[in-house]
Amino acid sequence: MRIFITGLYSFVGQELVRQCKAKGIECLGVDLIDVEAKNYFKADIREPKIADLIPEGIDAIVHLAAMSRDGDCKNKGYECFDSNVMGTLNLINAAQRRNVKQFVFASTEWVYDSFKENEIKDENSVIDISKLTSEYALSKLVSEANFRQKFAHGFCPVTILRFGIIYGPREKNWSAVESLFNTVKTKDEVAVGSFNSGRCFIHVADIVAGIIASLGLQGLNIINLQGDRLITLGEVIEASKEILKCNPRLIEKDPANVSVRLVSNARAKAVLNWRPMFDLKKGLESLQG
Repeated sequence: MRIFITGLYSFVGQELVRQCKAKGIECLGVDLIDVEAKNYFKADIREPKIADLIPEGIDAIVHLAAMSRDGDCKNKGYECFDSNVMGTLNLINAAQRRNVKQFVFASTEWVYDSFKENEIKDENSVIDISKLTSEYALSKLVSEANFRQKFAHGFCPVTILRFGIIYGPREKNWSAVESLFNTVKTKDEVAVGSFNSGRCFIHVADIVAGIIASLGLQGLNIINLQGDRLITLGEVIEASKEILKCNPRLIEKDPANVSVRLVSNARAKAVLNWRPMFDLKKGLESLQG
């Protein structure tokens, strides 16, 4: 099997390359960094010439490249849509030209709008686009709609993976998990809004295992890749303290302001025969290097 990866040198991209190599899957792809490496091309996904870099009939494009941080997209609708929507449409056209067998698109759980108390969102949840306040989330949802339309017109099989909040060993762009772990490690004081705020955090290795499990999937599929359960900020702090043998002072600044997002991964388990292998303790231990 051969796959073409956009965002090859991203956090997820490099873990994907590592796991694919272990499984005998050949990877090639593009990114924007200056590196000389086998099967790597420096290219922008918005360039028409990108089709020339994709081998004819390759098994899958795994499209990770994007303006992927909400802060980078905030109040920058043109730049965000140029990269995330128009860049994706350009890749769709390239995939058609090169007879790609499958397109795997990295979307996000942020396409789900406001959560009611104890509400669990799944792939059948109705999304009210008028409630999306994030340019990033909106760009992903628009691309999802573009894929549905193209598939209806005979495009190759499409797998839309809505990633949860990813964490893992990396030097920058931390989620709350890495940030809290580092604060426990390096500071005498840890302050958060509410200890009970939480997400279904998921380790990067589990995200990538889900991507690989989706390769070869037929039809049009939308699948959440999420952790198995809600993990609160308080749990992250306490587990970090235990692993690091540190005991900083804890400050809860706004205990009544609890933010919770529950997103189901049941469909991923059923369709992909996949499940997360990293619990919180194992995931935090991986941050130690």
